[in-house]
Amino acid sequence: MSKTLFTLLEEIKQCQVCAENLPLGPRPVVQAASSARLLIIGQAPGIRVHETGIPWNDPSGDRLREWLQIEKPCFYDPNNIAIVPMGFCYPGKGSSGDLPPRPECAPTWHASIKQHLPNVELTLLIGDYAQRYYLPNKPRTLTETVKANIQWSPDFIALPHPSPRNNIWLRKNPWFEEDVLPYLRERVEQLL
Repeated sequence: MSKTLFTLLEEIKQCQVCAENLPLGPRPVVQAASSARLLIIGQAPGIRVHETGIPWNDPSGDRLREWLQIEKPCFYDPNNIAIVPMGFCYPGKGSSGDLPPRPECAPTWHASIKQHLPNVELTLLIGDYAQRYYLPNKPRTLTETVKANIQWSPDFIALPHPSPRNNIWLRKNPWFEEDVLPYLRERVEQLL
């Protein structure tokens, strides 16, 4: 680790790698401290997160904190939780929601950040983009991946995105609330 985590995070805040592809320009959103025991890897900031610079500061974040059963002060303490999305900046609006995370971000920054997170014992992979990047031999669908959580344990827990857009998925898959959420909550409580 030639750079300090502070230096690395400052570098990320100045990142211009995909600036020309970002409709609102770069505003990287990331949270990390070397003491963090939980790492959350989601997709990319939405418009509200872009505007505030606060990760998961939207209805998806409210649901995620509810799933984890933790309050905002704990969630936003980088000493507890590192938040490193697949794309650090708002990628823009697509035809059915936000565009995917920019593909340059994770290969450019994730390995360096993870080197500075030696205490992480659990990584939450939220959504298909994070799961495809981090899980070898991932099943084809998000549903199959989340059902196969025991395969990724104890290092990873695969979750659907907590977006209100996924309400239909949640209704169709009641096993998620019955089986996955209690396990998730137990692991998070052990760590924090």
